[in-house]
Amino acid sequence: MVEKIAVLIISYLVGSFPTALILSKSFHGQDIREFGDGNMGASNAQRQYGAHAGIVVAVLDILKGVIATLLAIALRLPANWQIAAGGAAILGHDFSIFARFRGGQGLATTAGVFLVLFPIPWLIGCVAFGLVYLLSHRPNLAKGTGMGVYALFVTLWGGSWFTISSIIFVLLFVPFKKWLDRSRRVKIQLDEQNQ
Repeated sequence: MVEKIAVLIISYLVGSFPTALILSKSFHGQDIREFGDGNMGASNAQRQYGAHAGIVVAVLDILKGVIATLLAIALRLPANWQIAAGGAAILGHDFSIFARFRGGQGLATTAGVFLVLFPIPWLIGCVAFGLVYLLSHRPNLAKGTGMGVYALFVTLWGGSWFTISSIIFVLLFVPFKKWLDRSRRVKIQLDEQNQ
């Protein structure tokens, strides 16, 4: 049990690595949390600093999920603990201990976890995401569709109830985190206006 708890802590710390914040401070002398939607994710990095910045942040954030999940697999932990390790990395990304418990929406880190656990459904989900985005140019719709298709194919692949429940939880948590970030940003703006 000690080993399993240690994996969760390490996974959380890996997920907490504030990729977008470090990039914004190192290369632009800015705190990305003060710009755009205040989100420390690839989308906000792309809006503020261009496509290259967005791609770098996305890749590194995906790797956080990959590393955490592979760590659990390398230690031969049961499947549920592999998912839990990925969940800890997502939690770290969303509420980074290195950034005053602020972070991104967790989509890229989630993608890294899902890539390791179920690569074929992940690829199918990516294709669905790409097609919907090309047709609609609506990223949120494309993300939701991609994750929904992923969940469907994991179910068809014979994923356990715990796996399916975890995927559904993540699907519901992403828009909740977006709402939470927006609410925090509005509160900050209101506080600044009242000063």
